[in-house]
Amino acid sequence: MCYDISFKVKLAQLIDYFPDLIFDEQIEIEFGNVAHIQGVGVFGTHPIIYSNRDDKALHCRPMEWSCIEFYAKVLPDIKRRNSMLNIRSERILEDQKSYWYKIRNRRCLIPVSGIFEHRKIAGWKKKVPYHVGIAGEQLFFLPGLYSVAELPDKETGEVLRRFTFGMITRAANSLMRGIHNDGENAGRMPLFLPFAMAQQFLKDDLSEADYHGILNFEMPSAGLSYRPVYTIRTTKLREDKKEKDEYWEWPALPEMEV
Repeated sequence: MCYDISFKVKLAQLIDYFPDLIFDEQIEIEFGNVAHIQGVGVFGTHPIIYSNRDDKALHCRPMEWSCIEFYAKVLPDIKRRNSMLNIRSERILEDQKSYWYKIRNRRCLIPVSGIFEHRKIAGWKKKVPYHVGIAGEQLFFLPGLYSVAELPDKETGEVLRRFTFGMITRAANSLMRGIHNDGENAGRMPLFLPFAMAQQFLKDDLSEADYHGILNFEMPSAGLSYRPVYTIRTTKLREDKKEKDEYWEWPALPEMEV
């Protein structure tokens, strides 16, 4: 599953894609230019685009990565939160007992400049991380679902609204099967979408047939760009002082078979 992303642009650049976008007061307009953002165990905030239910306009606000159920009374533990970072596309419309079916119409977009996934190499101790994006795109939008829970603040006891989101994933294409080739969730990838389809995902009048069509879309391998990068889950700087999303040469790294 995908637990690492990059956002190597400035938040204001979202206006180039969504000219009428409204930035909610809680968000810092200077946010951005971050080479690596980790989800698992961190649950940090990220700017999320969603259709506001009051004015029906597109808004952008910070939300925590990892859905908290709207009916939760206390903050879930780390294990539960890690399990709510990603959303299997197959469960959203088909599994009517799932939480994802309950919030299927709380659709959102996650702006990113890339995602990271790890490849296992036979005989190697460590997996090789890859930065993956949509070919030719500096910025793109991954679909997700968001949730709103009312939880008490630990220090003040005040009940606060917590906006959280999860990223939708699907069965991987041939490229991503070669990269995400190990672990219990091997063979999965984010639901990469062309921009027009990402826009459609936020439409209030999205039909069930169109919803199914979006969830079943598979980005061709040729539509993705990829490169090996240096170890991402570390505070240690690269020897060449470059950022974590930039190309790193791993000696004797086998070629990808796509």
